[in-house]
Amino acid sequence: MKHIGILIKPGFVDITSLLEDLVPWLRARGKTPLLAPLAAALIGEPTAYPPPEMAALADLLIVLGGDGTMLAGARLLEGRPVPILGVNVGGLGFLTEITPDEIYDALQDIFSDAFQQEERLMLRSRIIRHGQQVGGASVLNDVVLSKGTLTRMVQMQVSINHQLVTSLRGDGLIISTPTGSTAYSLSSGGPILNPSVHALILTPICPHTLTNRPIVIPQDAQVEVVITSKEEGAMATFDGQVGIALHHSDIVEIRAAEHKMKLVRFPDRTFYEVLREKLKWGDGA
Repeated sequence: MKHIGILIKPGFVDITSLLEDLVPWLRARGKTPLLAPLAAALIGEPTAYPPPEMAALADLLIVLGGDGTMLAGARLLEGRPVPILGVNVGGLGFLTEITPDEIYDALQDIFSDAFQQEERLMLRSRIIRHGQQVGGASVLNDVVLSKGTLTRMVQMQVSINHQLVTSLRGDGLIISTPTGSTAYSLSSGGPILNPSVHALILTPICPHTLTNRPIVIPQDAQVEVVITSKEEGAMATFDGQVGIALHHSDIVEIRAAEHKMKLVRFPDRTFYEVLREKLKWGDGA
């Protein structure tokens, strides 16, 4: 690993001292740090790499932030088998593996090949309007189809592998990966999936018919949602960060992406330990 990309949480200036130590530490070990413009500006680095260029060159991507920054990093690396090391300087942090105090020991292990790579399922979506693709994205967490600015419920028809499942009325629908099962889907009543379970989750948001419940489907299934609401204002949102307005009769297709995100993991930290820590399971027992 020669080229080390560094992506930071936007607007997080408290990370400056960490960057000032990390960049020379990498160079002293023969590595070439590739700093995105926000990171370069914080420490006065003369050379900055636009995120797409950084992602194209990096052999390892270090993300200094929270889960939102990790999601952005995963989309940047779409199709490239580059591992991502998440350093939690954000909030809850299901995806960020280590704390800033642990970064140097973790990088030593990575450069010594004493780490594991965990593959995470991603989704590929596209929006079809009058036979033409008008939008789409790859996501690590979820695609959310919601009522957006509508005051009324959004209406949609949901099919899996061209088989009609339901006509849904409510605040929306979340199509989630196992990674995204601990995000918006969880707060909407969806199940938690271990990331090693290769499946998709469909979670209705406040459905009008209470018997519309979350459903888990195989990873090779294709989900097709037709927007049947007559009113304008519905939205498709990708990983909670990018959105596009939906119109009546738009078709949203979602399936597992061909590529998977590679997340750096260490053997002494398990998925269940992360759940206990982040969800406070067992506290006060």
